[in-house]
Amino acid sequence: MSEKPPYVSLHVEESPSNAKSNPADAGAAFVLESKGTWYHAGFHLTTAIVGPTVLALPYALRGMGWGLGLLSLTVAFFVTYYNYMLMSKVLDHCESKGRRHIRFRELAADILGSGWMYYFVVTVQATINTGVSIGSILLAGDCLKIMYSDLYPDGPLKLYHFIIIVTVVLILLSQLPSFHSLRYINLASLVLCLAYTLLVVIGCIRAGASRNAPPKNYSLSSSKFHRAFDAFSSISILASVFGNGILPEIQATLAPPAAGKMEKGLRLCYVVIFFTFYSAAISGYWAFGNQVDSNVLKSLMPDSGPSLAPTWLLGLVVIFVLLQLFAIGLIYSQVAYEIMEKNSADSTQGKFSKRNLIPRLILRTLYVIFCGFMAAMLPFFGDIIAVVGALGFIPLDFILPLLLYNMALRPSKTKATFWFNIVIMVTFTGVGIIGAYSSVRKLVLDANQFKLFSNDVVG
Repeated sequence: MSEKPPYVSLHVEESPSNAKSNPADAGAAFVLESKGTWYHAGFHLTTAIVGPTVLALPYALRGMGWGLGLLSLTVAFFVTYYNYMLMSKVLDHCESKGRRHIRFRELAADILGSGWMYYFVVTVQATINTGVSIGSILLAGDCLKIMYSDLYPDGPLKLYHFIIIVTVVLILLSQLPSFHSLRYINLASLVLCLAYTLLVVIGCIRAGASRNAPPKNYSLSSSKFHRAFDAFSSISILASVFGNGILPEIQATLAPPAAGKMEKGLRLCYVVIFFTFYSAAISGYWAFGNQVDSNVLKSLMPDSGPSLAPTWLLGLVVIFVLLQLFAIGLIYSQVAYEIMEKNSADSTQGKFSKRNLIPRLILRTLYVIFCGFMAAMLPFFGDIIAVVGALGFIPLDFILPLLLYNMALRPSKTKATFWFNIVIMVTFTGVGIIGAYSSVRKLVLDANQFKLFSNDVVG
C-alpha cells in the first residue's frame, strides 16, 4: 500500500478556521473558514449546480425525445441528490470519528487508503474548476458582446475585449478572502437563476404559440446508431449540468459540528433545481422540438427572421446570466485559491496582514488572468468542457460518493443499499466512457470551425 499524503484531520470541537492540528495550513484557516449555516451551504450548492447550463436542457431532451428525455432527467435528479446525501453522510461519519475532512482529495485518500487517489481527485477537481472558471469568463464576455452588438451592430469591439472587461471585474472580486464571504453573492445568484429561468420559460411559451415558431417536430434520427449516439451525448450533458465536484469544500464552510446541516442545504438546492431544470427543459423542447439550439436562448433570437421573444425579455435574461456567471466563476475558483494559500500564506499572521495580503493579491490575479487568456484564445471551449465533464463530473459526482460510502460506512452486502450503489457505479462508469467518446467525437467534428482568438463562441 502506498503511503498516504498528509491531510488535515480536525477534531469535531475545532474549526478549520483555527487549524490547530496544522498551524501552517492557511488554506483551511483562510479560504475554507467554517462559519456558515445550512442555508449558506444551500446558496453555495445552488450556484455550483444551477447555472446557464440550464439553457442546454431542451437540447438534452432533443437527443432522447419526450419519454426517455424526461426519464433521464428524473434519474439524474434523484441519483445526484442521493449521491450528494451519501457524500455528506461520509463526511459526517468521519467527523464523528474525530476527523473532519474539509477537502475532497483528503477524504478520498483517507477512506480509500491510496496516495494515487489523492492526486487523481486533486487533478480532476482542479481541471474541472479551472475549466468552469474559463467557461464562465468566456460566456460572460459573450453576454457583453451580445448586448454591445445589439446596440452597435458595426462596432469595432471584439469578443476578447469583453473577456478582458470580465477578467478585470473578476480580479477585483477574487480578493474576497474566503468561501464563506461569497454567501450573499451566492444568494443573489440563486435569485438570478430563478429569474432568468422564469423569463426563458415565458419566452419559450410565447414563441411556441406564435405564428413565427418553427414547426414542432419531436422525431428522432432514423439511424439507430445516431439515436444511440445522441442519447449518450444528452446523458453526458445531464451529468455535467447536475455536477459540481466541490461538495466537501462547501460542507467545510459550515460551522462545526456540520452533521445534518448539509442535508438541509441540499434540500434547498434541489427545490431550486426542480423548478428551474424541469420548467426550462419542458418549455424549450415543447417550443422548438428537434430544432432547438444547444442554448435555447439562441433559438429565441435566431440569426435569420424576427426574434421570437420581446427584446426587453431577452435583454434581462442576458444581464441576469452575465451577473450569475461572476458568482459561478468565483465559487469554482475557491479550490485553486485554497491550494495556493495552503502553500503561500502564513496562518499565524492575520488574514489581512501585509504578509498574506500581497501573495493573495498576486497569485489570485495571475490565476484569473490565466483563465481570461485561455477564454480569449479558446472560444470553442464548450466542446472541450464537454469532454472534461464526462471525464471529471461523472467520476467525482456519480461514482466516488458511492464508493466512499460503501468503504466508510460498510453497509452489509445482504442489504439493498450496497448493491444499489454498485449498480449505479457500474452504470455511470459505462455512461462516462461512452459520453467521453461522444464528446471527443463532437470535438473532432467541430474542429474545422475552431480558430484561436475567434470573435464567436463555437460549441
